[in-house]
Amino acid sequence: MTFTKSGRSGTSGAQHPVPIASVTKVMTAHVILKGHPLKQGSPGPLITVDQRAEDESFSSVESTVPVEEGREYSQRQLLEMLLLSSGNNIARLLARWDAGSEDAFTGKMNAVAADLGMKRTTYTGASGIEPTTTSTSGDQVRLAREVMRDPAFRSIVATAEVTVGGGVGTLTHTNKLLGTSGIIGVKTGSSTPAGGALMWAARTTRSAATDTDDDLILGVVLHQNPDTPPAQGLQAAYDATERLVGAAQRVDRHR
Repeated sequence: MTFTKSGRSGTSGAQHPVPIASVTKVMTAHVILKGHPLKQGSPGPLITVDQRAEDESFSSVESTVPVEEGREYSQRQLLEMLLLSSGNNIARLLARWDAGSEDAFTGKMNAVAADLGMKRTTYTGASGIEPTTTSTSGDQVRLAREVMRDPAFRSIVATAEVTVGGGVGTLTHTNKLLGTSGIIGVKTGSSTPAGGALMWAARTTRSAATDTDDDLILGVVLHQNPDTPPAQGLQAAYDATERLVGAAQRVDRHR
């Protein structure tokens, strides 16, 4: 696990690559927003759902969002489905829309990771379902620092719940810690190989007192209770995150 704040950082545990599950979707969103920036308040272009995304809408082995072929959703709506409800089918739809193929998009993800100095990270898909997508908490904090500079990304991952039309309904953020202890995002991940994972952003004592997001503590917890049921691993990630956020805020309070 790793956290960083105002140039200072802390790390616990070995920094060797492990599966990161749906934390992968943070890079997916980052690549999409680099290529198609969203202005403040803009929904972005309309994107048409293809047959493959509909076919993948219902699954007993991965998280999906139910969408129908031919329906149009804005870029922002699809990013909400990606980051709040963690739709794997939406990740792959966005990859095809952006790069023409999922393989080409994965290449872009790895190129951006290299540019950010994420030397221990390998992406093999846009959704994170593949256990071959691996990274370290240190690398993922580098990504967190970059994506949280984007106002559109920040506003989406700070949203607890949103209603989307077109048959989708209400999306609820998968991060149950959102809104507690100053936490304003960002993304959960869980699978049997990966265990539980959480990239998080929390306000400092100072920014919480002024009700602003100008000063943040960023952290990543990976590989909590791997090879157990995903829900068990995710709960372990929540527990570790609460401890880490509390420790980081205590350090900040005594500066």
